Amino acid sequence: MRKFTTRDLTLAAIIAAVYAVLTLTLPIPQFTGIQVRLSEALTVLPFLLPATAPGLVVGCFIANLFSPYSLDVIFGTAATLIACILTRHMPNRYLAPLPPVLCNAVIVGAEIAWSETGFTSAFWPAFGFNAFTVGFGELLACYILGSVLLAALPRVSFFRAMIPQNRLERLGFEQKTPKLS
Repeated sequence: MRKFTTRDLTLAAIIAAVYAVLTLTLPIPQFTGIQVRLSEALTVLPFLLPATAPGLVVGCFIANLFSPYSLDVIFGTAATLIACILTRHMPNRYLAPLPPVLCNAVIVGAEIAWSETGFTSAFWPAFGFNAFTVGFGELLACYILGSVLLAALPRVSFFRAMIPQNRLERLGFEQKTPKLS
């Protein structure tokens, strides 16, 4: 495992800020059962850039401080952490958006259902509804916007230089070797 460099720390800080700002400023539902957090598209970045994972977790934590669900700070942030860890280990870019979708559907869906009903007989129907709606919003953010990020970033030379070579190879990019004259 390589060291976490100053460049990595800076990248993580920028991602944390972007995540928090997108979540808190966009005028779409961010904290309800029916939500589409466009900032969640960033949760696919650990597939390409492992250094973004801490920034995503911190950004999610900051955004969740403003949630009407008090447990969102713990469970919403945990969902993002678990999703980042799993996304880093996905075998290809088509599966990379899957962990955020599943983690948020299950964890955040359960958290919202519990906040609304407690562990009553209404919990399971509320969980099913919230898991579906949160998962669907996550699916839109991660598989549409996140997939665009995964396809576009390796093609931009600035970002391509930050992506570890083994991750570029997983995407089908060949290693550039200098030509000898």
